[in-house]
Amino acid sequence: MAETLEFNDIYQEVKGSMNDGRLRLSRQGIIFKNSKTGKVDNVQAGELTEGIWRRVALGHGLKLLTKNGHVYKYDGFRESEFEKLSDFFKTHYRLELMEKDLCVKGWNWGTVKFGGQLLSFDIGEQPVFEIPLSNVSQCTTGKNEVTLEFHQNDDAEVSLMEVRFYVPPTQEDGIDPVEAFAQNVLSKADVIQATGDAICIFRELQCLTPRGRYDIRIYPTFLHLHGKTFDYKIPYTTVLRLFLLPHKDQRQMFFVISLDPPIKQGQTRYHFLILLFSKDEDISLTLNMNEEEVEKRFEGRLTKNMSGSLYEMVSRVMKALVNRKITVPGNFQGHSGAQCITCSYKASSGLLYPLERGFIYVHKPPVHIRFDEIAFVNFARGTTTTRSFDFEIETKQGTQYTFSSIEREEYGKLFDFVNAKKLNIKNRGLKEKKEGMNPSYDEYADSDEDQHDAYLERMKEEGKIREENANDSSEDSGEETDESFNPGEEEEDVAEEFDSNASASSSSNEGDSAREEKRRKQLKRAKVAKDRKSRKKTVEAKKGKDPNAPKRPMSAYMLWLNASREKIKSDHPGISITDLSKKAGEIWKGMPKEKKEEWDHKAEDARREYEKAMKEYEGGRGEPSKRDKSKKKKKVKAKMDKKSTPSRGSSSSKSSSRQLSESFKSKEFVSSDESSSGENKSKKKRRRSEDSEEEDLASTPSSEGSASGSDE
Repeated sequence: MAETLEFNDIYQEVKGSMNDGRLRLSRQGIIFKNSKTGKVDNVQAGELTEGIWRRVALGHGLKLLTKNGHVYKYDGFRESEFEKLSDFFKTHYRLELMEKDLCVKGWNWGTVKFGGQLLSFDIGEQPVFEIPLSNVSQCTTGKNEVTLEFHQNDDAEVSLMEVRFYVPPTQEDGIDPVEAFAQNVLSKADVIQATGDAICIFRELQCLTPRGRYDIRIYPTFLHLHGKTFDYKIPYTTVLRLFLLPHKDQRQMFFVISLDPPIKQGQTRYHFLILLFSKDEDISLTLNMNEEEVEKRFEGRLTKNMSGSLYEMVSRVMKALVNRKITVPGNFQGHSGAQCITCSYKASSGLLYPLERGFIYVHKPPVHIRFDEIAFVNFARGTTTTRSFDFEIETKQGTQYTFSSIEREEYGKLFDFVNAKKLNIKNRGLKEKKEGMNPSYDEYADSDEDQHDAYLERMKEEGKIREENANDSSEDSGEETDESFNPGEEEEDVAEEFDSNASASSSSNEGDSAREEKRRKQLKRAKVAKDRKSRKKTVEAKKGKDPNAPKRPMSAYMLWLNASREKIKSDHPGISITDLSKKAGEIWKGMPKEKKEEWDHKAEDARREYEKAMKEYEGGRGEPSKRDKSKKKKKVKAKMDKKSTPSRGSSSSKSSSRQLSESFKSKEFVSSDESSSGENKSKKKRRRSEDSEEEDLASTPSSEGSASGSDE
C-alpha cells in the first residue's frame, strides 16, 4: 500500500467558491495547497471523525468531518478513484469511507440539523443541501421566519445572497423555535459585530493601501479600520500572511497584511493592507484586558502593559491575534547594502524585496509572487538606457510581471540570489538548463553554484552580431567608410585624376582600381539621390488639390442630418456632439422606407449636378493658370528681343544702354516653349510698342540729339 496519495486539479469549497489546488494524503494527515494563494490547509489524521464519498457537480467529492466540528470538502475526483481512497482510509486513518448521495427529489419541506459549523437540510435520511455557517454574514428573524444573508463571492459570476426558512410554531411553552434557530446560526456564523470594547486602539496610522490615515481598533475576532471617509472590518480569518519590511532609507518600516478575500470599496479590491511607520515613533500600550485573561488567551505572547517602537507593537499584536508568522527579508543585500531593489512596475516606482520563498513589491500596486508559482525569470536589457536592466517573472499560469529600471550594479546580486534559489532563468544557456535546475523547495510547504552570467553572455552575443554587421558593411563599401560623401561633388572627384597628386597615386594598378570603384559607387549614389528627389517632387505635386474643383455630393443621410440637426438639438437640449450623432443614427435607422426614398432622390439629384459640374471643370481646367504662364513668358520674350533688336541712328546712347540693361537675363529665365503661334503674335505686338517708345525717345529734344542732327 502506498504511503502517500497525490491528486492534482482538486477543488476545495471555501466560502462558496471553488479553489483549485493539489491534495496529498499521507499517514500523518491530509494537506491541500491552494494554487492561487498558496494557502495550505493541514488536517491531522487523529482529528478525522468521518469521511463521506458522494456524487457532486464536478464528478465525485470527498467530505471530511473533524472532532472540533470543522468540515472540509474536496471535489474533482473520478469515480474509479473511490476504491483507492477507501483502502487508504481503512489502512492509515481507521475510517470507513461511506457512500452517501444527496437527495434530488426537489421537495422544500424537511428538517434542519446543526452539526459543527454546518447547517444541513434533510429529507428523511438524505441531505438536500448544506450551508457552511462561516458563509453567513447576517441572520434576521421575523414571524415564523428566519433569513440568512451570505458574504458576496467576488470570484463567482452568480452569488447566493439570502435564504429564508419557514419555522412552524410549536406547542411547547417557553421555547421560541425561531429564536432557537437564529441562535444556532449566530453561534457559528461569521457575523462581524463591533460589540464590547476593543482590546487596544492605534490612532492615526498612515496607510498606503487603502490610502489615508486610519484608527485601527483591535477586537478579539476582527480588525476595524476607521477613517474619515471609509470604514473596513477585516476578520482575522481572511488574513493570509504578514510582512515586516525595512524601507531603503533605513528610517521607515512597511507592515504588509495580505488578505484573501480582499476588502473592497465600490469596484476596487484591496488584496494588501500596507502601513508605513517611522522607526523613531515609540508608544506605550495597555491592553483592555486583565492580566489573567491576557495570559490565558495569548500564552505569554502579549502582556497587559507593553512599550516600544510603534511598528513593533502593531506587528506583535497582529501576530498574536492572527496566529501567523511574520515574514521578513532574508539574507539578500543589494549593491547599496539595502535588503531591497529600487525599480518600477507599470507606471510607478517602488521597492522589490527578494524573500526566502518569494518576491514582494511595494507599494503601488502591491505584488506578491511565490517561488513555487514561478515558471521562469528573465534578465532583459533596459529599453531606454544601458545603465539599467529589466527583471521579468512569468508564472505557471502565464501571467508576466516586468520590473524595469533596475540599476546595473544590482544585477550581480540579484542573479546570484535567483541562481541560489534554483529558479529557471530563461536566457540561460541550454546546457545549464539541463544540469538539474529543478526547484528544491517543498511544493506543499507553507510559502513564504553556478557562476554563469546570463546577462553578460547576452551582451557579448549582441556585441558579436554588431561587429559582424560592421565588418560586412566595411567590406562592401571599401575605403569610403572613412570619408564623407556629398552627391554634388562628383565633378571634383573626377578632376582629381589630372592634378599633381593623381600621378603619384596612379603608379600602382591597385590604387587605380580602388579609385575607379569608389567613383562608380559615388556616381551611383548621386543618381539614386537624384531619382529620390524627383520622386518626392512628383508626390508633392500630386498632393496638391485645386480649390476651384466642384465639391463631392452628400449622401442621403448627410442631407437629412443637415436638415434635421437643429430639430434634434431643440428636442434634446444640451446634447453633446457625439450623443447627437448617435441619436441621429438611431432616428435614421428607424425611419420608414418612404421617407428615406425622398432623401435618396435628393442625393441622386445632387450627384447628377456634381457630375455635370465635374465635366465642365475638366473641360476648362487649367486655363487660368496657362494665361498667367503665357503673360510671364511674354515679358521674358520681350526683354530678350530687346537685346537682339538693332539700335536706330536717331536713338541716343542713353537709350541704347538702357535697352541693353533691360534686355539682359540669364539662361534659366528663358523658357524653351516659344514656338506657339499665340506667343509669336503677342511678341510682334510687344516689339511694335517698344519700337514706338524708342522713336519717341529719339525725338525728344536734347543737346546731344541736336548736335548729331546738325552733323548729318
